[in-house]
Amino acid sequence: MPTSIPTAPAALPLLGHTLPLLRNPLSFLLSLPARGDLVRIRIGPATAVVACTAALTHEILCDDRIFDKGGIFFDRFREMLGDGLGTCPRSQHRRQRRLLQPAFHTQRLPGYAQTISTQVAATVGRWQNGQIIDVPAEMMAITGRTLLTTMFSNSLPSPALRQALDDLTAIFAVLYWRMLTPPPLDRLPTVGNRRYHRASARLRHTIGSAVAGRRAAGVDRGDLLSAILASHEVGSSTVAFTDTEVIDQIVSFFIAGTETTALTVAWALYLLAEHPAIEQRVHAEIDPVLAGRAATHADLPRLRLVNRIVTETLRLYPPGWIISRVATADVYLGGHRIPAGATVIFSPYLIHHRPDLYAEPDRFDPDRWLPERARAIGRNTYIPFGGGARKRIGDNFGTTEAALALATIAANWRMQRLPGLPVRPAVAASLRPRNLALRVTARTADRTPGEPGRRLTSHEIG
Repeated sequence: MPTSIPTAPAALPLLGHTLPLLRNPLSFLLSLPARGDLVRIRIGPATAVVACTAALTHEILCDDRIFDKGGIFFDRFREMLGDGLGTCPRSQHRRQRRLLQPAFHTQRLPGYAQTISTQVAATVGRWQNGQIIDVPAEMMAITGRTLLTTMFSNSLPSPALRQALDDLTAIFAVLYWRMLTPPPLDRLPTVGNRRYHRASARLRHTIGSAVAGRRAAGVDRGDLLSAILASHEVGSSTVAFTDTEVIDQIVSFFIAGTETTALTVAWALYLLAEHPAIEQRVHAEIDPVLAGRAATHADLPRLRLVNRIVTETLRLYPPGWIISRVATADVYLGGHRIPAGATVIFSPYLIHHRPDLYAEPDRFDPDRWLPERARAIGRNTYIPFGGGARKRIGDNFGTTEAALALATIAANWRMQRLPGLPVRPAVAASLRPRNLALRVTARTADRTPGEPGRRLTSHEIG
């Protein structure tokens, strides 16, 4: 790797920059642009180059022929998850994307949204006035049940559903650690390794049993699993995916679609609790529309502030906060030669927090996405779901789910922070809010008969 690319300071023998990536990775990433547009880091014995500008990140995202899925993070991710759409190399991606795209067509969103609304209403309907809730755990319950129901309709027995949710939680707990540690450590008989291997094997068995049962029944239930099983190559009546490929796809969707959306809603609720004036505006927007009922897909066009809050939350806390690619050939990036086989890293979190791209980048400001202000934001500077051919296929599903959940919760509950430990991002595969417990207060007293809420002005709604 060319010596003209500066190296981040304080690399340790053998470990390189692994410790700052484990202890305080966000601060470490934000320190890199001061070193240059491209900065070299070391993760154990491996070397990687971090792209620190929006232009270089866009170049990586838009050329998946040269910058393929792979590198330090994705190679380990693929070992754990198989070759689903989110992790497979380019040679498999275009075929998989073409076959799976109909399952995520926007025409299917209203049907999926009905499942989302049902699951949100069922979860928050069990809360008690004054209850203190573990927000990430509650949101994981919503998104996990939503995705499992959307995938399998009601064909998965309740015990299997609960076990699948527990297994997903166990897998999420160690994903980032396993991405940064060498593979031989996976085989050590530690409690964490045993728990992970049991959860992973059990989840794949649960999914495999459901797939085999659905194939044998030959019934189209109108869910995601039916859509995947019905996929065919053009001009062929042969099924497109083997059972193993279907399992890989479903595992990938669970990993990409459960925790990421859950944590987006959790962060949004935290931000509203921290900004009561904005929470008040949310109530003024949603009360005339919902009056306490669950939000539906048809309501979303009238919930413009809610949608902007989801957008701003994804900017502040993007789910895929650090991503790697592998160079498939020698290439010049930012004027530097990158050899074939090199790992190239980019970070949506880093791009979203650059002060030259976003005014006051650490401030929660949903109104930066008002049309007249959003026009000033660079076209390629907002990348919570990546970009190019590898942009996440379920991005509309995820943002729809987040908006419906946020609106339904805010229509019925106020969120109050508890005194004590500050909420900080706990860095894992996603950015999880550490210490996030909120007290929920029922909003029934806020709404009097005939007065669902103050109507927003056109300027406030945007």
